[in-house]
Amino acid sequence: MLFFDELQEFPEIATALKFFAQDGRFDVICSGSLLGIQVKRVKSYSVGYQETETMRSLDFEEFLWGCGYGDGQIADLLEPAFACRPFGAAVKNTMDRLFLDYCVTGGMPDVLETYFTKGTFEDVPQTQRRILNDYRADIRKYAEGLDPVRIQAVFDSIPAHLARENRKFQWATVSKGATRKDYWGCVEWLEDAGVVAKCRRMDVPALPIGAHLDNDAFKLYLCDSGLLLSMLEKEVQEDVRIRRNLGTWKGGLFEHIVGEALVKAGVPLAYYKRENSTLEMDFFARSADCLVPIEVKAENNRAKRLRTMIESDSYPEIRWGVKLVNGNVGYENGVLTLPQWCAFRLPEIIRAKVD
Repeated sequence: MLFFDELQEFPEIATALKFFAQDGRFDVICSGSLLGIQVKRVKSYSVGYQETETMRSLDFEEFLWGCGYGDGQIADLLEPAFACRPFGAAVKNTMDRLFLDYCVTGGMPDVLETYFTKGTFEDVPQTQRRILNDYRADIRKYAEGLDPVRIQAVFDSIPAHLARENRKFQWATVSKGATRKDYWGCVEWLEDAGVVAKCRRMDVPALPIGAHLDNDAFKLYLCDSGLLLSMLEKEVQEDVRIRRNLGTWKGGLFEHIVGEALVKAGVPLAYYKRENSTLEMDFFARSADCLVPIEVKAENNRAKRLRTMIESDSYPEIRWGVKLVNGNVGYENGVLTLPQWCAFRLPEIIRAKVD
C-alpha cells in the first residue's frame, strides 16, 4: 500500500491515481487538508478510479471507543433512547460525565491523544491553540485571490456571533459597518476548506428542506466544539474544564455541540426564524414524509416553540419533534426529550420512532 499525505501540496498525485489503479500492484490512499479549495490546481481527476471520503474530527461515539467502550456496549447504553424510556441513574451520570469531557476536548486527534495518554486536560488547551494557529497559518498560505486578513476576521468572529441571543451571522459583527461585499468569498472559502459548517435559514419549515433554504441568511459553526471552547475567554474555559459548568457561557455552545453532531451524522444543517415573531427552531431532520424540528436547551425547560410548531395547522409535515436537554428521556404531547449526548445517534433514533 502507498500512502500520500499532504495531497494539497502535490495535487498532481490526484491525476496519477488512475494509473496506479490500472497498474493494479498497489492500494493507494491519499489524505490532505483544504482539498475543497485546492481542486482548481488539479489538472485532471481520476474519475471512476477513486473514492472520496470527508474526514471530520471524532464524534462522541468515537470518543467512547477511546474510553474503552465497544459497539455492543454503546448499543446497550443507548437502548433506552430508542425505547423512549428513561436512563438509569448510573448510566446517565456516567454518560453525562463523559459527554462533558468530550465537550472540553472536542474530537481533534492530536487533542484526544493528549487527553487519553495523560488522563487529564493538562495539555489540552495548548494543543487546541496550536491547531487554531495552524488554521490561521493555512489561511495565510492558501487564500489565493482573497484577502487572508478578511478570511481570518470572519473565522475569529464565530464566538461573538454564537454569544448573542440572535446567532445569525452578521457582517457588521466582523467589522463595524461591513457588508457582504466587503467580505465576498470569505465564508465560502472557510466552508470549502472544511473549517466551518453553515446552517442556512429556511424560508418556511417544509419538505424538501433543500428547496426552502435562504443562502443569504445563515449561522456559522466551527468544525469542532473543543476548538470553539478554546477561542472563548479564559474564565469561561476554566469554568468548563475545572468547575464542570458547561452552562456558564450563555451563548450557543450547546447549540454548536448539537450542530456539530448532526453534521458528523450526515444531517444537513437548517434552522427557522419567522419574521416579526419569536418563533424559531434550531435544527431540522427528515424521516420519510415527516419534518422533525429539533430544539436545543441548556436545561430541561418547557419546549414552547416546539409545541407551537407541532400544534400549528400551518406546518402539516411537522407532527412531532425532539428536545435535546440536560436531562433524561421522555415523551409527551408529541415531544421526544433526549439528553444532549444522544445527538450523535439522533437520525437513527428518529427513524426508529417513525418505523
